[in-house]
Amino acid sequence: MKAFYTIALLVLSNTFMTFAWYGHLKFKEMSWSQNLSLVAIILISWGIALFEYILQVPANRIGFKNYGGPFSLVELKVIQEVITLVVFVLFSLLFFKTETFRWNHLVGFIFLILAVYFVFKK
Repeated sequence: MKAFYTIALLVLSNTFMTFAWYGHLKFKEMSWSQNLSLVAIILISWGIALFEYILQVPANRIGFKNYGGPFSLVELKVIQEVITLVVFVLFSLLFFKTETFRWNHLVGFIFLILAVYFVFKK
């Protein structure tokens, strides 16, 4: 059950992170944000990223072996990176219609899956 909670929190955390890091690139298309300064954009992104941390820290504590979780530190990091890339690909395809998913991206994901396999191999 701790593994499920850890992964669910990491997915939510990475969703907020992706919006904080890349969502502001769509602001110019929104009338309310066209005249915002860079400092205002940074503050909005920090506000969104706060929710990332609110979810990321408990995910790591719940999932880490030293706190009774099922994952080592390396395993947590690999899980987080794979989730980050999956969330980013979905985000970019849904919100940035000019982005495409190409064959080399697929090959990269296959290598990531292999990385997960080797990290978790006992």
